[in-house]
Amino acid sequence: MSWSVGQVAGFAGVTVRTLHHYDAIGLLVPSGRSHAGHRRYSDADLDRLQQILFYRELGFPLEEVAALLDDPAADPRAHLRRQHELLTARIERLQKMAAAVEQAMEARTMGINLTPEEKFEVFGDFDPDQYQEEVQERWGDTDAYRQSRERTASYTKEDWQRIQDEADELTRRFVALMEAGEPADSEAAMDAAEDHRQGISRNHYDCGYEMHTCLGEMYVDDERFTRNIDQAKPGLAAYMRDAILANAVRHTA
Repeated sequence: MSWSVGQVAGFAGVTVRTLHHYDAIGLLVPSGRSHAGHRRYSDADLDRLQQILFYRELGFPLEEVAALLDDPAADPRAHLRRQHELLTARIERLQKMAAAVEQAMEARTMGINLTPEEKFEVFGDFDPDQYQEEVQERWGDTDAYRQSRERTASYTKEDWQRIQDEADELTRRFVALMEAGEPADSEAAMDAAEDHRQGISRNHYDCGYEMHTCLGEMYVDDERFTRNIDQAKPGLAAYMRDAILANAVRHTA
């Protein structure tokens, strides 16, 4: 069984020109030719193309890809193991970046006043200034935004570290409740949600129950918040949202 260059391009989601280039540089030379001299690709050729595309996706230049694939000491399983390790490392890096999105957005909302070194120390390997434009667009005209900037303008690194520690402790508390099988509308979960609301009011801006429920919905509706929160435990964002809503009903019904 063999396939034409057009068929392979369709399978792999690459252009015919790309396959011609790979052939020209010796990276992927088709195993056969038709009677008319057209390229014909075998199963082994498709396997090699898959390996090439994996490494290209990981950012390897073509010269390095060729060296890796043509290494006589490597077998297909070794390539798969290497690619799995590289992809896992890349996913971890992206997850760490995503985990900082909420902190970055909230930090800009709150008017952080830290040096670059202090930002990294408190918030990790993510620059809170990156989301300034989005935060300004979404919340710049709100009373909460203005109040937060006024309240936090004089915060020091120690203040931000305390706030971050409080947030981490509250996250651990919610996770423990989930793992203990406590429903989101249990007294313990609602108490944690209330402490969450009071922490926002204490540290940032007056957060009433209606605003708090809006935040809870955002934790689920905005996938960046969801990915960040769910790093602690899958499903945590939805659990927090449900506890926040239950707590609001408890206090306003």
